[in-house]
Amino acid sequence: MKPFYDLLQKEKKTVIGLMSGTSADGVDVAIVEIIGLGLTTKISLIAFETIPYKPEIRSRIFDLFSVETARVDEICTMNFVLGKLFAESTLAVLKKAGIAPSQIDLIGSHGQTIHHMPAAPVPGTLQIGEPAVIAHETGIPTIADFRVADVAAGGEGAPLIAYPDFLLFHHPTQTIGLLNIGGIANLTVLPAGCSIEAVQASDTGPGNMILDACVEKITGGEKQFDENGELARQGTVCKNLLETWLTHPFFELSPPKTTGREMFGTIFADTCMQQINKQGISEADGLATLTALTVESIARYYKHFVEAKSPLDILYVSGGGAQNPLVMHGLAETFDPIPVVDVSEKGISGDAKEAIAFAILANEAVHGNFGNVPNATGASCGKVLGKFVCP
Repeated sequence: MKPFYDLLQKEKKTVIGLMSGTSADGVDVAIVEIIGLGLTTKISLIAFETIPYKPEIRSRIFDLFSVETARVDEICTMNFVLGKLFAESTLAVLKKAGIAPSQIDLIGSHGQTIHHMPAAPVPGTLQIGEPAVIAHETGIPTIADFRVADVAAGGEGAPLIAYPDFLLFHHPTQTIGLLNIGGIANLTVLPAGCSIEAVQASDTGPGNMILDACVEKITGGEKQFDENGELARQGTVCKNLLETWLTHPFFELSPPKTTGREMFGTIFADTCMQQINKQGISEADGLATLTALTVESIARYYKHFVEAKSPLDILYVSGGGAQNPLVMHGLAETFDPIPVVDVSEKGISGDAKEAIAFAILANEAVHGNFGNVPNATGASCGKVLGKFVCP
């Protein structure tokens, strides 16, 4: 473990964060300069790029999401395939940035979640993208598998973004909201002047996941998402159908709570398409209603579980949803008079934010600091997150 011990002596480190989210569209690679640790943490993004998965790889990943199509031999194979892809993506971004692998101190890899069931009788979560392969192929010490320690302590294993959010955005006089809209949407709330114990965070429900799946179905695979909300803006929200979707039991659960493809995956998307057809509305109306589901489920989470206790002064938005003008407009209308702002206005790339978070979590793990927020995940205690792999 000497490579990790040596890092303890460094005030400034260059760390790579790797992320592949529930949308499974590619590997996010963020090269981050990190100075300090804990509340003294300061970051600077050196480079960021998303390396898209080839269609064949993406299809194989999606097969692993379903218990009907996932096979143990394929899980084993894809664990190493994705480890190699994560390593290749890292080396490609380093080469483009003109940085040698020897100049990188550490990699923090989230991996690719293929199943997440923290509320099962025997809780569990599984992220693949073998860190031993990443460390071997890059020659860089790697920390990965961040979620399992929190789940082992009785937590949901998510949202882990809460701790990096606290380090980077806590404010003495403002209550800050940080909304990330990826495949799933999650909200971190930082009450003014709060300690880590007062941080609130939870998944709010589907972000882009169902909308993206239905766009793929409607366009026969020609489009993977509704760019700029162009398809949905041609339709009108069907309020009856929206209210039907909002009766899903997840929305009534009190936080901490997490969700994923197990609840809002292919089966739910197929059901939505069937209901759209049954209502006799247009496909554009259906997409408009799915877009409204993302916005309204976020708004209702805030109203039911946050507003009375910690009313926001400002809401920063990141992730793919922040690039959808229809979503941003809906949030601005719903949260008015609270300003709804792209997080990039704070000098942090909204696309890179989650990958940056895992670089930060890797840095905290090296120093033996807890990386979870028990109040947000429901864990019984703070835990050092991640498994350490030497090259």
